[in-house]
Amino acid sequence: MHKRGNRRVIQGVVVSDKMDKTVVVRSDRMVLHPIFHKYTRQFVKYMAHDEENSCNIGDTVLIVESRPLSRSKRWRVRAILKKAE
Repeated sequence: MHKRGNRRVIQGVVVSDKMDKTVVVRSDRMVLHPIFHKYTRQFVKYMAHDEENSCNIGDTVLIVESRPLSRSKRWRVRAILKKAE
């Protein structure tokens, strides 16, 4: 059986903060190509809930999985790891 409360945590960079209480977080990862054996960078964008509107573009944040908050939001901002300069 699965334990309750195990939620995925992802680190990423805020790429948009134009919406109210919502930020778009980009998470990058390096993937090895199966034939050419070169690493390529792949990314996924997540919409995350930011209750205090405290995130700005360029901030490194930690987001955590949550219940659906809207049609596209299934993540919440847990912490701001590094502020943009």
